[in-house]
Amino acid sequence: MLKFLFLFFFFLSFDLCAQLAPKREFRAVWVATVNNIDWPSKPGLSTEQQMKEVIDILNMHSKNGMNAIIMQIRPSADAFYHSDLEPWSKYLTGTQGKAPNPFYDPLQFWINECHKRNMEFHAWLNPFRVAQNINDPLAANHIAFKHSDWIVNYGGKLYFDPGLPQTREFVVKVVIDIVSRYDVDAIHFDDYFYPYPLKEDFPDENSFAQFNRGFQADQKANWRRDNVDILIKTLSENIKKTKPWVKFGISPFGVWRNKADDPEGSETTAGTTNYDHLYADILKWQKNGWIDYCLPQLYWQIGHPSVDFLTLSKWWAAHTYGRAMYIGQAVYKLEANSTVPDWKDPNQLVKQIQIIRQIPQLGGSAFYSSVHFKRDLFGFDQNLRDNLYKFPALVPQMPWIDKKAPESPTHFKKRGHKLKWKSSKTENDMDKVANYVVYLNPVGQQFDVRNPENIFTITKHKSIKFKQNSRKLQRKYEVRISALDRLHNESEISKVKVLKL
Repeated sequence: MLKFLFLFFFFLSFDLCAQLAPKREFRAVWVATVNNIDWPSKPGLSTEQQMKEVIDILNMHSKNGMNAIIMQIRPSADAFYHSDLEPWSKYLTGTQGKAPNPFYDPLQFWINECHKRNMEFHAWLNPFRVAQNINDPLAANHIAFKHSDWIVNYGGKLYFDPGLPQTREFVVKVVIDIVSRYDVDAIHFDDYFYPYPLKEDFPDENSFAQFNRGFQADQKANWRRDNVDILIKTLSENIKKTKPWVKFGISPFGVWRNKADDPEGSETTAGTTNYDHLYADILKWQKNGWIDYCLPQLYWQIGHPSVDFLTLSKWWAAHTYGRAMYIGQAVYKLEANSTVPDWKDPNQLVKQIQIIRQIPQLGGSAFYSSVHFKRDLFGFDQNLRDNLYKFPALVPQMPWIDKKAPESPTHFKKRGHKLKWKSSKTENDMDKVANYVVYLNPVGQQFDVRNPENIFTITKHKSIKFKQNSRKLQRKYEVRISALDRLHNESEISKVKVLKL
């Protein structure tokens, strides 16, 4: 009964909530490259075609109000970037190991284009998958040929064996190579650690016999979880050691454990769970502070009989342990031919966003996946632009990484309709200014720094030129500037300048 009362009141207040969008909110989209789901549209496109698709994708998501991209740069022990450790991805050029021609670095291009649009770039990797099909040809320089003992065949697919210290060390090496060479904002893993279970058991008998670390035969599930724990902890430490500001996020399957199996679990009856089947103890990583954000994939509708969106949103919100919590949403399920009536209604996703905004511990969401924004979403994308994401949002802060704000902009001057300012110089990367927030409100209207309606733009530049209205429409505006560091800590607001626009 309480659930339905909760739903009634926030649905009733939808129009009000749309106007009260938070100033800080994670708004992301996944861009999957495996099997060319999102980009590139097909392997083997020319460099020019690939670049054009990137720009079109980012312009679309920027228009929709997104402030982060989660892009899959290593789908199957391969690379969408120049690497001395792994071959170029077949999903990029059509042949694994073949570089783009004319040469360019897709990862660098994506990062640059994201940052131009004030979007964070989260580098998404799959840690243990090697090949989607055992018959897929691997490049001659693939690590699988040098260390065939690292590889196992499970259900006709190839994986690194997570039970081997060498494979975990290799994954860490790949991640740190990316962090050290590229200006990524975050490293991101999804739900694939140990693969989703098949009828046969995962073939790790040899690694268990050799590296069981004292776990007994009846404790093999605990040993598998410990293998993944070791990887996550090691990655966490090494990412922060390399670049302290780079975030580490995990997007798990939407159910940690069912309450029937664990008192701490959710009121769900999922057939698969992170803990029991994927050997991923997400809560442990949260509690120990090994990850900076959790982004559970809640790809079910409100009112689902086994895995209700509202129930799971509230459950994950109660298990943040002082870290960021965002929610994964299934834009791909919004479909006119869906057999589930809820997914024929664009308001399903709208209502989900309102649920997320009603729960203080939840800081935003991400949508799977990018390509679905190119089709008819029955007005959902228009709703984002006109209502839900009408005004810009800053990415939520992460004070456990850094909570020191940069210095406020100085030498704030106006010349006609142009404003210029300066920022303090610093050698500390954590304190450097990454962006500026320009606030604009009519004279006579009370300024509220918490209201995103007052954000005119977010820019990297130290100046801005305002367009002038016709003389009949001119009025006076107050302008204020603040500075953001790379972790979105905001400086004090500058003094007011008044312009007639």
